[in-house]
Amino acid sequence: MAFGSSMRFHRNEPREEELAALADGSLTPERRATLEQQVVASSELADRLAEQRQAVALTRSAAAEVEAPASLRARLDAQRRPSRVSARQRPILIGVAAAAVVAVAAIGVVAIRPGGTSGERFQAALAATELAPTASGNATLTKTSSGWRVELRATGLPRLDGGRFYEAWLRNRTGVLVPIGTFNEGQKVTLWAGVSPKDFTTLTVTRERANGDQASSGEKVLVGTVGTYKSG
Repeated sequence: MAFGSSMRFHRNEPREEELAALADGSLTPERRATLEQQVVASSELADRLAEQRQAVALTRSAAAEVEAPASLRARLDAQRRPSRVSARQRPILIGVAAAAVVAVAAIGVVAIRPGGTSGERFQAALAATELAPTASGNATLTKTSSGWRVELRATGLPRLDGGRFYEAWLRNRTGVLVPIGTFNEGQKVTLWAGVSPKDFTTLTVTRERANGDQASSGEKVLVGTVGTYKSG
């Protein structure tokens, strides 16, 4: 008799898709009342429902962060309404929700990519001049939506302070100079250019003073020609 009672309880035990529907609010009102009573009476069902609600919360939270494509949103909706799933497959459901979070996060990265790099790069090897015969350096210019990020590394340049500094420039074939930033020492410097190294192909570094004159002093310490970037 006890065996028969146990079998009846097993047949009436809610399916996993019903718990998922209860978690995301899609369960019919008629079935909801009965299932909620079962959850209250069973700590195991309460734990399973908590897992489902956590999975739904993670998915919805990630989706709210970014504007995902319609196709991905449809897949996420489908994952929140799983087909017939056995109790042994509960970890799979949680894994699907976690994968959905990762997928939506990846969409977020793509969405902000316009503010990142385009992958177009140029490089310049910088040679010393008579004013700094032991100096050397190199620069990598990377295109972004904000302009060209210039990562400069130089050695052999003494630090300048007290109103004295270094200034980097890009120059085109007609001699037009565009300043791209100032710094005190050149071990690791990030500068920005609003002009393309395709047109302004010469990169120079000069010594300057804070004297109100915005023009180049002409005291060049490093000079290089910008060329196509080659990795490796």
